[in-house]
Amino acid sequence: MPYHSSCRCTACVAGFTIVELLVTLVIIGILASAVLPMAELTVHRAREQELRDALRQIRTALDAYKRAGDEGHIERKVDESGYPHTLDDLTKGVVDAKNPSGLPLRFLRTIPRDPFAPDDDISAAKSWGLRSYASSHEDPKVGRDVFDVYSAAPGAGLNGVRYRDW
Repeated sequence: MPYHSSCRCTACVAGFTIVELLVTLVIIGILASAVLPMAELTVHRAREQELRDALRQIRTALDAYKRAGDEGHIERKVDESGYPHTLDDLTKGVVDAKNPSGLPLRFLRTIPRDPFAPDDDISAAKSWGLRSYASSHEDPKVGRDVFDVYSAAPGAGLNGVRYRDW
């Protein structure tokens, strides 16, 4: 039966039934429940990549500081390892002993924050676990210098390795 604008019969009225609307909502719900875990996984992967990048930046800066000390740019005592005393030394800078103008050597602009650190109120430097040159890899301890950093966050990555061991 053709639709006429003046017709008011039920066969001519256009619209969706309640069953059609419910089926549509169920389909949308199923699709959303499939997409949500993928979105969470993507966010988690991004945070893990941020952790890798931050560890690489800090470790590269620690090695550059040590190299500068070995080359005589940073004065140090005989009994010191040559690594910085704190992470903040990487951003504050140290006097270049070989530069007559006395400009400081800086190794990082800012210290990256541990993306898995549970407390957002602490500084970026305090969000990391610190390991001194005198401590072992298996049992890292804070000491007179900063030889390495690690994530203090509990848990393991998607690869099964604890964040602490990255």
